[in-house]
Amino acid sequence: MNYRQLGDTELKVSELSFGTWAIGGSWGTSDDKEAILGLEKAMAAGVNFFDTADVYGDGHAEKLLGEATKGKEDDIHIATKFCRAGDIHDLKTYSAESVRAYCEASLKRLQRERIDLFQIHCPPFEILKDGGVFEVLDQLQQEGKIRYYGVSVETVEEGLYCLNNPNVKALQVIFNMLRQKPLDALFPLAQEKGVGILARVPLASGLLTGKFTKEDSFASDDHRNFNRNGDAFNVGETFGGLEFQKGVELSQKLKWIEEGRGNMTRAALRYILDQEAVTCAIPGFKTVKQVEDNLGAVSVPSFSELELQKLKDFYETEVHSHIRGVY
Repeated sequence: MNYRQLGDTELKVSELSFGTWAIGGSWGTSDDKEAILGLEKAMAAGVNFFDTADVYGDGHAEKLLGEATKGKEDDIHIATKFCRAGDIHDLKTYSAESVRAYCEASLKRLQRERIDLFQIHCPPFEILKDGGVFEVLDQLQQEGKIRYYGVSVETVEEGLYCLNNPNVKALQVIFNMLRQKPLDALFPLAQEKGVGILARVPLASGLLTGKFTKEDSFASDDHRNFNRNGDAFNVGETFGGLEFQKGVELSQKLKWIEEGRGNMTRAALRYILDQEAVTCAIPGFKTVKQVEDNLGAVSVPSFSELELQKLKDFYETEVHSHIRGVY
C-alpha cells in the first residue's frame, strides 16, 4: 500500500481507502458480518483510512467502524460527516449546540475520543458563505474533539470557496472518469493551498465496474433506484449525475481501459490514483471480494499521457453535456 499526505497535515493515509455508505444503508441488502470482514481485510492490506457519516444507516456505518477499529485508534484514521441528520438549510443545524451534539454522537458510535477528520456533509452554499459553522469547528478542534476538519462539496464553486479558509484541510469531491471537472481549477488550487482531496463516487455508483446493462434494476432501498433522478438528494451522488442508461452506454465505450489492468474497476480507480492532487480514492464495498478487487488498483499500471488525453477528450466530447445538476 502507498500512503499520501493529507494536504499539509501530518496525517499520512492509504491512497486506496474506503467509504462506508454501502455497508451502512441505501445500497440494497448488506450483511454486517461480511462488512466487518471487509473492513478487516482492508486493514490487513494496509488501509488506514475510512470515510463514513452519521446518516449512513442512521449511524450504523459508524458503529461497524467502531467495532472493527476498536483498539486501533492510533493507527486507523476515521473521517466522518455531519449536518444531514437535520435541516441542512437551517442555521440552527450548524450552531455550536447542534454540531457538538453531532460530534459527540459520532464519537460514541465510533468508540473514540477524537475524530481525525470531521466534515460538513454537502451543505448548501449559503451555509458555507455564512461561515458560522467554521467557528464552531475551530472550537471543537481547540477542545481536542476533532483533529482536523473539511467539507464534502457538490460543486467546484463550493470547493473553490472553501479553499479560502486556511483551516479547511480536506475537500471531498465527486471525481471519476465520467466526472472530470475538478481537474481544471479545483485540484491545482487545492494542491497550492495544501488541502487534501478525497475522491468520492470513484466508480460512478458501479457504472465504471462495467458490470451493468441497460436492463439492470435496483432494489427499492437502493439509492440507485430511489435517487436516480435526484428525488432524495443531489442527483450527482447517483451515477455521477448521469441518467442510468446513458451512463451504461458511456461506460461500455471505456472497456478499453481494462487492457493490462485486470478489469474496469481497477482501471477506473487507477485513473484517480494517477492524479497528483488526489490524496485518496474512497470506493464503497459490501463484500470481501469487492474489497479485494478494489485493492488491486494500487498495483496495476498507470495511465500514459496519451491515454489520459484520450479520456479527457472523451469526457469533453461525449460525457460532460449529459451530466445533470449543478456541479
